[in-house]
Amino acid sequence: MPTARQALLEAAHRALADRPWRAVRMVDVATLADVSRQTLYNEFGTKGGLAGALLRQAADGYLAGVDRALTAPAPDRPAAVALWTLRAARQDALVRALLTGHWAEGLPRPDRRPDPRGRTGGKPPPEPGELLALVRDRMAAASPGVTAGRCETVLRLALSCVIVPVPGDDVTDSRALRLVREATRPVVLERAAGISGPSRTAGGRSPR
Repeated sequence: MPTARQALLEAAHRALADRPWRAVRMVDVATLADVSRQTLYNEFGTKGGLAGALLRQAADGYLAGVDRALTAPAPDRPAAVALWTLRAARQDALVRALLTGHWAEGLPRPDRRPDPRGRTGGKPPPEPGELLALVRDRMAAASPGVTAGRCETVLRLALSCVIVPVPGDDVTDSRALRLVREATRPVVLERAAGISGPSRTAGGRSPR
């Protein structure tokens, strides 16, 4: 059975699906969750606190999906995270906003102002750069031989496909995945062949 907090977050998400956030009333959320308004205010303090918790829930859900994607076979992990990022951002407007920093009309935004009664509603959701860094570091730690820089490139490529969809792509996102795999292929091929970069000594020698 969900806790009162979980029920309130689910109710807020349902309310947001039907109307813009500015039109969502705290009393409506409490009614949908079948709890008292006092319980709602005790949990989140203000509507801004509720918005922040809703955004943190979206961020946590996205990161949980990243962790699931990283259970794929090692060579497929960057592509698996890219595919999850692409689909999560497409399906959930909150995830899309958290990743891109573009807040569409009608979405709640993080309220970082302190509650006048001393309640903050918890830790604020991560900024886009912070969220990308969290995912990049998890990818790099789980993908031996793939640098953090290349992981970031893969993520930014996936986000570019969210903002500007790949023309003619299908429901499997095959074209977007092809772009990602092309971006990671050099590393996979080099590792498979045991190729390393030139040493400083070799690079400094003049050809004979």
